[in-house]
Amino acid sequence: MSKILTRAEVDTETTWNLNDIFETKEAWEAELNAVRQDISSVTKYEGRLGEGADTLLACLFAQEVLQGRINRVGAYAHLHQSGDSINPENQMNAAKARDLTSEVSSALTFIKSEIIALPDGTIDQYIMEQPKLREFERSLGLLLQTKPHRLTAETEKVLASFGEVLGAPYRIYERSKLADMTFPSAKNGRGEEVPVSFALYENKYVESPDTDLRRNSFRAFSETLYKYRNTFAEAYGTEVKRQVIESRLRGYDSVTDMLLTPQQVTTEMYNNILNILQEELAPHMRKYAALKKRVLHLDEMTFADLKAPLDPDFIPGISFQEAGGLIKEALSILGPEYGEIVSDAFNNRWVDYADNAGKRTGAFCMSIPGVHSYILISWADSMRGAFTLAHEVGHAGHFMLASKYQRLTNSRPSLYFIEAPSTMNELLLADHLLARSNDPRMRRWVISQLLGTYFHNFVTHLLEGELQRRVYDLAMKNVPITAVKLCELKGDILSSFWGEGVVIDEDTKLTWMRQPHYYRSLYPYTYAAGLTASTAVAQLIREEGQPAVDRWLEVLKAGGSMSPLELMKLAGVDMSQPDPIRSAAAYVGSLIDELESLY
Repeated sequence: MSKILTRAEVDTETTWNLNDIFETKEAWEAELNAVRQDISSVTKYEGRLGEGADTLLACLFAQEVLQGRINRVGAYAHLHQSGDSINPENQMNAAKARDLTSEVSSALTFIKSEIIALPDGTIDQYIMEQPKLREFERSLGLLLQTKPHRLTAETEKVLASFGEVLGAPYRIYERSKLADMTFPSAKNGRGEEVPVSFALYENKYVESPDTDLRRNSFRAFSETLYKYRNTFAEAYGTEVKRQVIESRLRGYDSVTDMLLTPQQVTTEMYNNILNILQEELAPHMRKYAALKKRVLHLDEMTFADLKAPLDPDFIPGISFQEAGGLIKEALSILGPEYGEIVSDAFNNRWVDYADNAGKRTGAFCMSIPGVHSYILISWADSMRGAFTLAHEVGHAGHFMLASKYQRLTNSRPSLYFIEAPSTMNELLLADHLLARSNDPRMRRWVISQLLGTYFHNFVTHLLEGELQRRVYDLAMKNVPITAVKLCELKGDILSSFWGEGVVIDEDTKLTWMRQPHYYRSLYPYTYAAGLTASTAVAQLIREEGQPAVDRWLEVLKAGGSMSPLELMKLAGVDMSQPDPIRSAAAYVGSLIDELESLY
């Protein structure tokens, strides 16, 4: 049986180079202590923001500098822990960074409190007097909109000081998942025992052409999940309760309203994504599941079979290096400035693609002010992995351009838009693969991979979003969130979406335990929102060519200087209407129809 490597055993070249942030851990420790000492560079303005425009500007500048420094300190510790959460030193350093973040956050709450306490019209007057404040006009305006829900200055400070404690539910979830969970081995179709881990199951076995391996590994995977179900439910239930309590303290009508506010999204836009896609996409996905069952000659379609390859004898493998070259080619359409970012990502060890014990599951991109982006993924020589990698490179390209053209305060857009640039890259990769091959089997395979992108965003994350919606509705009615309730909700959601054609058993109902996104406010549904927008923009690029590309690059450079609706309208898409959502669902249906015609 093959061995799961420790972090010390993997090739250094497969890991990211964190020396770009700090050359040594000693340098990181020194900066951590220096940041603590320099909190006074901002707090010296406490009680003075009413003095005038110049004082406010100086305070905002100082805050931005300190925030960039704390971001680098936190990122260094977080990335080390993401690569190896078992390492005690990484755990300790991550805790130190979180403590410092809470301390800084608490100390700086006076800024928001004092700005909100200024007489009406003061900020407008300040901006007229000091033109340099215009760069902060948007963030100041968004802050003033929260005035009805702002607590007293002292209360806000106390809440911020509890940041480390209030973030405990997510850390308990991650620590249990990455450091404590061990899984029994599973047998493949040849009767061989293979190891099972979060990364191996989700990155490899779930898409294996070996039906026995898919089903046996899912059973082994779920066996361990079951043992932790009550702990995970308690952690998630506590997170939800925290959010509900805060929403009531702040006077919001619901926790959902509070969580949508920073996204700058209406409740109608939120519900449109969840309602329309579940209703209009479900028939297409049921057809897709039936196609897989027929082509693969399965006795039944289980949840473990949904990502099985349609053509088990044609599964193009790809090395990480080959995937990097392919992604560079596919994204060359976005021009040289974007291309340079992509090249740097692959040439300068921005990507950690090792597969080791204790490494965080899934994939993510973190962009660090004054440094660059970092990408985490566990590589399994799968072309599906190339799409995931292109996705994360999309985040990197977006964040790097936004940081280049916007101040830190305006660099990060709303969560509602955040997944559009990443999913766009997956669509561009698919177009590139289809354009360079006339092989019918390759076309079938690429369409299957494209459907994998839609499955991930329009099914997996969308249905996570539906679970969140139901959980928050129950929590607002003071219904306890338990493991039994979460399994019941997940089972009902999956059964409603897939119908009778897919077996939804007790193991399947545990899938709410697999994703960390529930701890990131209303994040899951935004994957579907982003892909809806990128689907529409990708079609505009196919139809218009360079003008549509140019608009898209302007959107990326705009960062968070516009609302998500404004960003999407700049790209040529109106997400305030249901039409793009319906068109995206219909497009998925057309892909499935074409795939069916090829078998």
